Amino acid sequence: MSSILVIGGDRLGNIIEFLQERGFQEIHHVTGRKSSQTGVKIPTGTHMILVLTDYVNHNLAKTVKSQAKDRELPILFCKRSCSAIAKAFHMTA
Repeated sequence: MSSILVIGGDRLGNIIEFLQERGFQEIHHVTGRKSSQTGVKIPTGTHMILVLTDYVNHNLAKTVKSQAKDRELPILFCKRSCSAIAKAFHMTA
């Protein structure tokens, strides 16, 4: 089972279906707007992290980036749109 952590965005809308079509059965989401969310831990079993840059607290993005590096997890940064996410996926393939 493939799992992704999405950071940012109040709602994911059609991004959930987009990620499911790419094989992610488990999608964890943290809105990332509030400064109180900077202590977020990456869930066990996460295979990739997606940070939606236009809807995220900068301190949270920095914390998650550091955790991803420590755990050697791929992390993508892009705007909140399916086309931007598709482009980011394509660039990593």
